[in-house]
Amino acid sequence: MVLELVEPDHPLLRTKLERFDFNNPPTNPHQLANDLIETMVHNKGLGLSANQCGLPYRVFVLWSNPTKVMFNPVVADVSTEEILLEEGCLTYPNLFIKIKRPKLVRIRYMDSHGEAHTDKFTGISARCVQHEVDHLNGENYTMRANKFHYDQALRQRKKQKREYKVPVYAEN
Repeated sequence: MVLELVEPDHPLLRTKLERFDFNNPPTNPHQLANDLIETMVHNKGLGLSANQCGLPYRVFVLWSNPTKVMFNPVVADVSTEEILLEEGCLTYPNLFIKIKRPKLVRIRYMDSHGEAHTDKFTGISARCVQHEVDHLNGENYTMRANKFHYDQALRQRKKQKREYKVPVYAEN
């Protein structure tokens, strides 16, 4: 089922989410994972956290082959080398901000069966994992941006909106 995305001012986006309890699951973890994947694909995202859909569960999905579902993720290690790249978010359509993040991340998480895993991610996958973990911690990429890059992204989004307006012609 495709879920609705919440607005940027939704309180869950500013809330650090509690661990998903596999011993007493608040919802079916397999159905939740499937709904998040379907919603991510429908919205053409690279990742999606449950709180972006108004759900108070510590889980996100990551576009990969195969798609990753990460319950209760914990960043175990990051590289000292950082990279400055543009980042976008389904919560903030067409707002692409340059953000500096570690190039590599190692993360511990559980799959939808409650099985523990540790994986290493690099490149765009590392960026997406860190972005989604931020969501689960009640943070978002606008908070990580420096003022210059944030203002630059806002100007660019405003410019794009002007460029895509359909002209209205007066009737003769």
